[in-house]
Amino acid sequence: MQHVVFNQKGGVGKSTITCNLAAISAWQGLRTLVIDLDAQGNSTRYLLGADAPDELPNVAEFFDQSLKFTIRDKPPGDFIVNSPWEGLDLMASNPLLDELHGKLESRHKIYKLRDALLQLADDYDQIYIDTPPALNFYTRSALMAAQGCLIPFDCDDFSRRALYTLLENVAEIKADHNADLQVEGIIVNQFQPRANLPQRLVQELIDEGLPVLQPYLSSSVKIRESHEQSSPMIFLEPNHKLTLEFVALHDALL
Repeated sequence: MQHVVFNQKGGVGKSTITCNLAAISAWQGLRTLVIDLDAQGNSTRYLLGADAPDELPNVAEFFDQSLKFTIRDKPPGDFIVNSPWEGLDLMASNPLLDELHGKLESRHKIYKLRDALLQLADDYDQIYIDTPPALNFYTRSALMAAQGCLIPFDCDDFSRRALYTLLENVAEIKADHNADLQVEGIIVNQFQPRANLPQRLVQELIDEGLPVLQPYLSSSVKIRESHEQSSPMIFLEPNHKLTLEFVALHDALL
């Protein structure tokens, strides 16, 4: 199963959700891959640490190869590195993604990621794709390639207003390019159950019939420690309340 984690609004927790769900998949014994399509590289730093060398094989090199057509292209697996945790691999980000964007778009390379995922299908049980906070070439590539779309929602009125446009964009890509694409659900992130606004916004989404997933992910300072230590919650503190919420969410998706 290939999951795209996408929201056009930044700061909603895409990388946190991507890496923690992927880590739980690996912890449960599933062969798991994270693909980091965001040039900011938050998922890459989360899984490899801030000191990870820039010269690692990465997803920018994979896309750059498509611009230099040769008879013997490297297979997608050559651009994947191991994480410190068994069963969890990464196709790392690189700042070169920004430079390549226009070239890839003008050369119509939009289906290269889909082709790569087809080649990797037998190697991984779960693939999670972290995307930039924009509906650009990389996000469209991911949505055209994957089976499921997960939408982080951070209980903010701006996020709610953007949500409807996002859902329309996903529906259009499904209709025109990827009939297998499904919205797996909206992941409520940074939820504060005692605050009125988050409760009201989430309930309104539910009342509108939108696919809000359970459980909601609590707001916790522990996730900042997880980022700082480059260790997903399941490895940092497996019995923490937030970790258990991630596990329950992961299992609900399966």
